[in-house]
Amino acid sequence: MTTGIVVKPDPAAANAVDDAIAQASGASHRGVRQVWLNQRFDVDALTLAAVIATAVPGLGVGTAVVPINPRHPLLVASAAQTAQAAAHGNFSLGIGLGGNELEQRAFGIPAGKEVTRLREYLTILRSIRDDGEVDFAGQELAARPPLSPAVTGGRPFPVYVAAMGPRALRAAGELADGTVTYLAGPRTIEEFIAPTLARAAADASRPPPRIIALVPVAVTNNSDAARADAAKALHFYDQFPSNQKIMAREGVTHAADLAVIGDPDAVIGQLLPYRAAGATDVVLSPFQTEPSALPWLWAVAAEL
Repeated sequence: MTTGIVVKPDPAAANAVDDAIAQASGASHRGVRQVWLNQRFDVDALTLAAVIATAVPGLGVGTAVVPINPRHPLLVASAAQTAQAAAHGNFSLGIGLGGNELEQRAFGIPAGKEVTRLREYLTILRSIRDDGEVDFAGQELAARPPLSPAVTGGRPFPVYVAAMGPRALRAAGELADGTVTYLAGPRTIEEFIAPTLARAAADASRPPPRIIALVPVAVTNNSDAARADAAKALHFYDQFPSNQKIMAREGVTHAADLAVIGDPDAVIGQLLPYRAAGATDVVLSPFQTEPSALPWLWAVAAEL
């Protein structure tokens, strides 16, 4: 099982890119082999992946994840190939459907046929990745570039999908290289995600997919107050239907119950079950963790 770490620029840093590079370099020096970058509305994850790959040679970089709306797959394929060329084969592209409510508020785009769009998106990405060209017209997307979309040194690159529902998981198993989960506990991975992905991949005569489990981790002093503060930071995720289904399956009531919260010894014990559940990779996603505690998390990611 490979273990990585999510790098999140410190909002208090004077320069977000410099801070991310410093974190990635520090993690690499402690033995971490892969760092992952979130995409929100601020720092561009694909650009940052290429910058980190150049600044820290040999370190694996990936996005977890880039929402596919409103980014056309030709643009994402271009950026992904550029990041792969910068990383010399150590880049991984993680994409996701995103949250419609958030995207409608930010970009003013209506909800569409999400899984249809995801399938078409993956079809275009795979065509460019595998063949260096694309000529596609679907219900939601079209891609017919008049010039080559291939980037020298930028192919191939693995594609992972943040999929939680059965239809999206089947699309990931059939058309991608695996899935990236967030707030999915060991029971959900073992009983639902792993078998759904495996069946879809087998039906499509594809290799077994990878399951990259992003686990939110808060290193605290394990006091009731510290745990309560950490739990508040994840309250936002309680509202999403996909997370509510996972919480029901795991038998918990809040998203925070799916996070790893506690002192260093408690954190290690809570991470081990993901391996038995079928996760091929575990990625520690720090939150409510003081910057001074990050080197300890890097050491865990290197040794777990």
